[in-house]
Amino acid sequence: MKEENKKKSSGDESGDSARSSRRNFMKSFGLIGAATATGGAAIYSGYKYEKKKGPKDMVRVLTEDNQLVEIPVSEIEKVTSDLKVLQSRGRQGIAGRRWVMVIDLAKCRNARQCVTACQSAHNLRPYEYHINTLIMQESETTAPYFMPKPCQHCDNPPCVSVCPVDATFKRPDGIVLIDNERCIGCRFCIAACPYSARMFHWEEPKLVEGQEDLSYDVELNVPQRKGTVSKCLFSADRLREGQLPYCVSACPNGVFYFGDENEDSVTNGTTKETHRLSSLLEDNAGYRLMPELGTQPRVYYLPPKNRLFEFPEDQKPENHTTKHA
Repeated sequence: MKEENKKKSSGDESGDSARSSRRNFMKSFGLIGAATATGGAAIYSGYKYEKKKGPKDMVRVLTEDNQLVEIPVSEIEKVTSDLKVLQSRGRQGIAGRRWVMVIDLAKCRNARQCVTACQSAHNLRPYEYHINTLIMQESETTAPYFMPKPCQHCDNPPCVSVCPVDATFKRPDGIVLIDNERCIGCRFCIAACPYSARMFHWEEPKLVEGQEDLSYDVELNVPQRKGTVSKCLFSADRLREGQLPYCVSACPNGVFYFGDENEDSVTNGTTKETHRLSSLLEDNAGYRLMPELGTQPRVYYLPPKNRLFEFPEDQKPENHTTKHA
């Protein structure tokens, strides 16, 4: 009897143990299942979030080879181009382009916003110029007018041929640049330029906060260097970003047009209207400065006919005659 009770007791304990194990198993399974469900929900939510990402989570960037691509904002990392890269692309230019500028003299009223924008971009002082506005008058019997004068970016540039160290050079896209990492300050180019478009840095350059460790960019010519030459660059750095030059964008009076001769089109910096280059020059008797020199400038002028503004009386030259071709 005792043995039967003992066996029964033992059997009850075994059953209780088994039931307990099953309960623990089911409990554990429930916890795991809940965790799995929670994890699955999180994964699904993440999937839905990724799927819902729209254009605002992407950004368009221009690659070094001038390709427009779209990448996630989260993958953007700020990088600084080294001198070697900047020098190389600065000499190569932008493939397939032939940049050209047109200046409408009938619209210029000497607002000088072009001058200010250029000086600001290139860290120039108020008395240092890459572009300036001249007062012109053909004769004492003709009316005076204002003439913006940047570098002419000649296709046959005398400045390039006289440079002994290849510091000034002509790019395939038509722009003439100066590499201040090579310039020795001999000023042969200044003497050779018939348009007086270059300046020499006699003093230490103007310092701009935040540019102390900036790599020299030949397309922007910043940082400037004492003892070197600089000039108008057609804002080559802006062209690489698909934007109009600083002077062209800053003018409030529609004086400047800029574009690509290969496409036979130029865009007005003020109105943003695009015109056929050949028609603009033909219809308005466009001309270039001193063509008899054979320099073949890439800057065209439209004569000051049907002027939009009266020349200020206080700025009219007295007993002064300035001639140009």
